[in-house]
Amino acid sequence: MKPSRLLLIWLAILLAIGIVLGALQALDVEVPSSLLSINWGLLLALFALSLLDALRLKRLPSPRVQRQMPGSLALGRWSEIRLDVEHDLDQPLAIQLFDHVPDGLSHENLPLSTELQPGQRSLIGYRLRPLKRGHFTFETCELNLPSPFGLWSGKRLLNITDHTRVYPDFARLYGGQLLAVDNWLSQLGVRQRQRRGQGMEFHQLREFREGDSLRQIDWKATARHRTPIAREYEDERDQQIVFLLDCGRQMRSQDGELSHFDHALNACLLLSYVALRQGDAVGLSTFASDQPRFIAPVKGAGQLKVLLNGVYDLDSTRRSADYPAAVNQLLARQKRRALVVLVTNVRDKDDEELLNAVRQLSQLHRVLVASLRESTLEDRRHSQVQTIEQALEYCATVDYLNARSVLHEKLSAQGVQVIDAPPSELSTDVISRYLSWKKSGALC
Repeated sequence: MKPSRLLLIWLAILLAIGIVLGALQALDVEVPSSLLSINWGLLLALFALSLLDALRLKRLPSPRVQRQMPGSLALGRWSEIRLDVEHDLDQPLAIQLFDHVPDGLSHENLPLSTELQPGQRSLIGYRLRPLKRGHFTFETCELNLPSPFGLWSGKRLLNITDHTRVYPDFARLYGGQLLAVDNWLSQLGVRQRQRRGQGMEFHQLREFREGDSLRQIDWKATARHRTPIAREYEDERDQQIVFLLDCGRQMRSQDGELSHFDHALNACLLLSYVALRQGDAVGLSTFASDQPRFIAPVKGAGQLKVLLNGVYDLDSTRRSADYPAAVNQLLARQKRRALVVLVTNVRDKDDEELLNAVRQLSQLHRVLVASLRESTLEDRRHSQVQTIEQALEYCATVDYLNARSVLHEKLSAQGVQVIDAPPSELSTDVISRYLSWKKSGALC
């Protein structure tokens, strides 16, 4: 409870009058005694009134507040949170409300001010924008109530517990399910390459058409029907894709509002959506995390929800990436041949360790290394050099990028495909590579 502005103004006026009257008496100026009596009387009356007002405020029942919020929020997107407020008094009540928002969520339009009407419910709201993924708990809502005479303001803390989860922003995915996947991918910026050759999975027999290859002719069926019959193939299905996601400190670099880890996670989930729509099974394994997770590859649209619920609260750590340990764990769990997409930030110091781990992994699986490149490095490499400090920074950047290129060349020499892309382009590049392999029948 704290004094209101009205109480402070009255108190200041009466004290100022008392000081003036006291100063006049000290200067031997005749002051009517009635003025002093009136001033002291007003002070005592103000004290009694404020005491009574404080007691009435203390007995004032707290308004009832209900928080209306979605069970899940999208990372980086603004959402509307509603507060339903009502009270049992017979007269209007002006209140100020502040919702205690957990760390990791930014907000707008708080605190809120509203006037509650008798017998009516007031619906007010504010905007919320998640800055990190995970599980968040809202526990407290703070109310500031004015006293009946307006001399005090009382703070009430209401225990209103609500929970929500923050997922990566995939609203555009769900909105795009009504469209053909090719249209959705073209909107995303993915370029599908012209199919070379035929798919590897048999689809049906049909009559031979102009433009078909002689290799497609089914000679037994041709002899039986006495007309050329060709085999028709479709893109390979029933493939397995497993993401090996680095959660270590190399993924903590920031690129805009999102970290490299968030960009990597978005790329994994976007490719999962595309692969599941293509009939493939998708799984995920993490390493260098506080709680390593493994989601076995499964087909079907429901697998995307499993992946989202399994990784929405994942975050990068300060651990170093242990590639050999990650590969050994994956080999122990994933026995069937699959496309393994290793998403990490390749550094020159990882040279031998990464090469040995990828060599071991590629003996059973097809491996794609998706390496994130810091956007700031490109900016530094193309910036003007005018001072000694800028020259040293430029040379260090070029040396670092050259070392990365050498490591990528060593991986390519082992038959491992490498994608080196800035975070903003990682999703598009990974999906383009997957589709090109899918179309050519060379996925696994």
